[in-house]
Amino acid sequence: MDKGKYYITTAIAYTSGKPHIGNSYEIVLADSIARYKRMEGYDVFFQTGTDEHGQKIEEKAKEAGITPKQFVDNVAGEIKRLWDLMNTSYDKFIRTTDDYHEKQIQKIFKKLYEKGDIYKSVYEGLYCTPCESFWTESQLVDGKCPDCGREVHPAKEEAYFLKLSKYADRLIEHINTHPEFIQPVSRKNEMMNNFLIPGLQDLCVSRTSFKWGIPVDFDDKHVVYVWLDALSNYITGIGYDCGGNSTERFNTMWPADLHLIGKDIVRFHTIYWPIILMALDLPLPKQVFGHPWLLMDDGKMSKSKGNVIYADDLVDIFGVDAVRYFVLHEMPFENDGVISWDLMIERVNSDLANVLGNLVNRTISMTNKYLGGKAQSTGVCESVDDELKNVVTACRDKVKGCMDKLRVADAITEIFTLFKRCNKYVDETEPWVLGKDESKRDRLSEVLYNLIEGITVGACLLEPFMPDTTQRILSQLNAEKRGFDELDGFGLYKNGTAVTPKPEILFARLDPKEVMPRIEAVKEAQIKAAEAQEKKTEAEYITIDDFCRVEMKIGEIMACEKVPESNKLLKSTVKIGDETRTILSGISKYYTPEQMVGRKVVVATNLAPRKMLKGKYTSEGMILAAEDKEGNVRLLTADIDSGAVVS
Repeated sequence: MDKGKYYITTAIAYTSGKPHIGNSYEIVLADSIARYKRMEGYDVFFQTGTDEHGQKIEEKAKEAGITPKQFVDNVAGEIKRLWDLMNTSYDKFIRTTDDYHEKQIQKIFKKLYEKGDIYKSVYEGLYCTPCESFWTESQLVDGKCPDCGREVHPAKEEAYFLKLSKYADRLIEHINTHPEFIQPVSRKNEMMNNFLIPGLQDLCVSRTSFKWGIPVDFDDKHVVYVWLDALSNYITGIGYDCGGNSTERFNTMWPADLHLIGKDIVRFHTIYWPIILMALDLPLPKQVFGHPWLLMDDGKMSKSKGNVIYADDLVDIFGVDAVRYFVLHEMPFENDGVISWDLMIERVNSDLANVLGNLVNRTISMTNKYLGGKAQSTGVCESVDDELKNVVTACRDKVKGCMDKLRVADAITEIFTLFKRCNKYVDETEPWVLGKDESKRDRLSEVLYNLIEGITVGACLLEPFMPDTTQRILSQLNAEKRGFDELDGFGLYKNGTAVTPKPEILFARLDPKEVMPRIEAVKEAQIKAAEAQEKKTEAEYITIDDFCRVEMKIGEIMACEKVPESNKLLKSTVKIGDETRTILSGISKYYTPEQMVGRKVVVATNLAPRKMLKGKYTSEGMILAAEDKEGNVRLLTADIDSGAVVS
């Protein structure tokens, strides 16, 4: 049954590096909700993607010796690979470097500027580069960024600002009249008490101190600040056009039904994003859910400790659905969850192998052993059957009640309560005893039929969370996948259907003695990689002793001429104290010989003489220069006597 549209998004992943399992949790959580809504009958559009601009990326690309676009292409590809590995059913993977997105961001920026909601001023404050966030002194925690705990540094630059204060009262009213807008309630209280009620400062929405961003097309010295760029993906990805020519998908899907995000970026999604939408005269999303974090049991994840866990390493050892089960089931609704290798092994053995895997395996095995592989309802019932049926038929609505509140872990618990009840039913009815008495054959058939029916209902409800496992169970039972409206009944499994003659093991019990060496190998590889990176970083630095080996003095250019054999080189005669040297510099594009004469410049004087142009010229030092933001080279000059030592 078509219940209408449902548009769900994740936060787009920042392309600064490979996401760990805590980051991957969000895409799996969103996927489980999207799959559940499809099962209910909604027309679902599920969007995710990557956030690819900003100073941090520019710096990381420079460190890697590649362009920012090459850097984000590599990381975005890795993120998409992990999302696919986790069997997530997204409909759209947007990248903020996509051409259509960038064009719309420029149009949005210009529209808000022309409307007067964006204005130019000067920003002076404290900036956290990793978070790409500005802070005031009062917002810092122990003098550091309140979001990530890292150092901040003073920043002052010309910038454009969005008038948050203009829309603050309207946003407060919306939050108060739409209690479902921010979930959980604790996140709502945090936003109201810490940000909205004290008063909003206007938001910096452009930068000039780096280039890797979307240019402001009417002032190309500026690039659009990351949050205006990144947040707008939720509308550009479904076809929003600032000029009024939006696609049918946008007109159908917006507003979003759910923005699923980490608790650390609730402020951006419940204050900045709604105000941007208000300024664009667009409706607000129906709900923003700030989920908790998945943490290591021994503290913060650190590559140097070998305790960072990645989805692909987990999948390699436990399998996709086991990892999906763990991250979904172990994460509380509001508080942070904990993950560790030991906990993964424990859950696989206790929940997946014992409760679910063993139930399916022994039900199919007993059906083959005692009934030739075919079970059917015979009507030979006892009161214990009713107890089982009540649990099975009530499960769907219990799952729905949990999912309507986004309590995914609780929904999975309800399904496993069904499987546990089936296991208890096995112990209560003792099919192995019934199988020894031919007169009890009809009762045995009824028992095994009830088990197969219960497993079928549970498996269908499990599909949003463990889709491959559902398919494997239904395939072994030769059962059809049921629609959501069919999952509150009992008895739809066709009589006489043949189960598979050889049941496969869904989840094998894990021996920690066998698994831990593989886990230790993963940890060791992480530590070695971290050490190698640290050595590489150390190699890129020099000591004070290295610096002191470079001799720099002030030299005065007495004469200068072009080098006939080169379009780049100028030959300068430089007086350095009591000596005179000839130095060749590749700066003819930026200075004429006449402009060079008379300048007092900084010269590296203890470089070995260098033969140039097939030995015709010898350069006896280096004149130091710097490159500005526009790529122009400028000499380093000083108003000090020739021969003075730079130290």
